[in-house]
Amino acid sequence: MFDIESYDSMMAALGALAPELAERAAEMEEVRRLPADLAEKMARAGAFRMMTPKTYGGLELSAREFVEGVERIARANASAGWCSMIACTTSMNAAYMAPDMAAEIYASPMTITGGVFAPMGRAEVEGDGYRVTGRWQWGSGSANCSWLAGGCMVFENGEMKRLPSGAPDQRMMVFPASDATLHDTWHVMGLKGTGSGDLSVDGIFVPKARSVSLVTDTPHETGPLYTFPPFGLLSLGVSAVAMGNARASLDAFKELAAGKKSQGSKKTLAERQTIQAAFAEAEAKWRAARAYMMAELDETWSVARDVKPGEGIPVERRAALRMACTHMTRTGADICRALYDLGGGAALFEASDLQRRFRDSHAMTQHIVTAPATWELTGRLLLDLPTEAGMV
Repeated sequence: MFDIESYDSMMAALGALAPELAERAAEMEEVRRLPADLAEKMARAGAFRMMTPKTYGGLELSAREFVEGVERIARANASAGWCSMIACTTSMNAAYMAPDMAAEIYASPMTITGGVFAPMGRAEVEGDGYRVTGRWQWGSGSANCSWLAGGCMVFENGEMKRLPSGAPDQRMMVFPASDATLHDTWHVMGLKGTGSGDLSVDGIFVPKARSVSLVTDTPHETGPLYTFPPFGLLSLGVSAVAMGNARASLDAFKELAAGKKSQGSKKTLAERQTIQAAFAEAEAKWRAARAYMMAELDETWSVARDVKPGEGIPVERRAALRMACTHMTRTGADICRALYDLGGGAALFEASDLQRRFRDSHAMTQHIVTAPATWELTGRLLLDLPTEAGMV
């Protein structure tokens, strides 16, 4: 039975599940995916329905509530938080695709979706749909999904279709997970438990009504969540995982410092002045980065609530949000590295949460929406230079 119907009930359920998510972190790393039974428990807690429209039984939370939900999961287990974030952001497709198709996919509250936005596939127009072939990297959580999506370049009569701007026509193709082949390619340093291997399809048919463009399509749903910038929501998801992960690193170091003594010292780490100063600085960085990101989130949400039909959120506001998300993600990694260093030799062992948090944090910095290139993108906008801002 699915009885998660609100933010409060979801947060309570996630809090109850958190100890098990934390305890099974090593297991997830060993199997390199989110175990099916944990995925089911997370689904029952609402972890994958935060952005699903209420029309289809979803929670349709605010952007802030989404961030706080993912943050709570990631504080317990960053890989689990990442899988939640991917499932939630891909469920945004429900707001854009034909309602009958969305109802078919999201009718069950246990539905888990996943996929990859990057247009690594090819979709050839065929009748009222597309013939799709492609292989996508970074398919986080795919093993537990019932539906998947893959970004494609659209072709017609062998020619690439283009938008009025001249840019290639790119669309997300949504298909049953049974149509896809999952490839065991996820042998990595961090976020090991996300199962983010490759997925591929070969010549499958996807109806046009089950394809989505987050750039050119207008959502059928009218709530503020669906006027919010889609790529802003994705970057918020990545930074929410980074936020929860860095918070857990601070917690883990505090616990270690209370009992660990350096060789030849009678003082615990917590009793050493240099440690006290460094820990306070790390805490301040986390609080500042979180406050900055949440302030930009709230401002963008306020704009999204007031936006008129046919209007979009100004690019300057979207860029401000992306800067804050990139700052949170990269500051989170800096905090985890600093605490790993302060932990000394004890942090090197696999039993230490500090080393896992360190590795996971640096895996997050590689995501395209919070990678260093976003500084260049937002910097161009700040300097009033001509910029292709469709992905902001």
